[in-house]
Amino acid sequence: MTGRLAGVGLHGLLVAAALVVAAPLVWMLALSFGAGSGVTLAHYRTLFERLHVARALANSAGLALAVTAVSLVLNSLAGYAFAKLEFRGREPLFRVLLAALVIPGQVGMLPLFVGLKQLGLVNTYLGVVVPGLASVFGIFLVRQYARAIPQSLLDAARIDGASEFAIYRTLVLRLCRPVLVTLALFTFLGAWNDFLWPLVVLADQDRYTLPVALAALLGEHAQDTELMMAGAVLTVAPVLLLFLGLQRYYIESVAAGALKE
Repeated sequence: MTGRLAGVGLHGLLVAAALVVAAPLVWMLALSFGAGSGVTLAHYRTLFERLHVARALANSAGLALAVTAVSLVLNSLAGYAFAKLEFRGREPLFRVLLAALVIPGQVGMLPLFVGLKQLGLVNTYLGVVVPGLASVFGIFLVRQYARAIPQSLLDAARIDGASEFAIYRTLVLRLCRPVLVTLALFTFLGAWNDFLWPLVVLADQDRYTLPVALAALLGEHAQDTELMMAGAVLTVAPVLLLFLGLQRYYIESVAAGALKE
């Protein structure tokens, strides 16, 4: 009886926590449709037809997908190399990479901006993409997961004549799928929501990402709460749907135990 009461209490706490988390999202969605004065799509039509948010939405989607795709390749290659390949200076180099995790990203913005300016990449889409092409966190995440791949499995593939790239492409990527999906989710979310770097590197409004475009609209339409909530829904909805669609892989990555030899 005590255990049943404890279970009911725990479920009650979880439901209450879920309601607390969901309440702002529900409120935002209701305001975006003008629920107080009747449901309407007028605010969304204003965003797309008069304020031309569709271009910013496409910019964000394209840049986030590009960053995610390239970073998955680079981070998985580096993570696999640090986990399973023997080369001189591997451990010292990895420790240097880990040390970089404690450095705030804002510290490197000025030298990165100067470097991109010298390369002529300021106010370009490529200039937005470059900082996200690889990350220490991504390399570390893949490396920790790939370390659990049985060495005997890799040795067997080498004995069969497979090259290192073939092993990576046909074996490692398949075994690391849960962590790669998790990394893709984090990378896409970070690139989609990134505000500061696109604001710094982009000057033309036609190249603005969605967060930057909505921030610019806030100065012009600060009193139009429903319009701002409609913009917020456009920002939140894609990543929320993406997470719901990939949550099975995310949970699998978190809960996965180490592979045994």
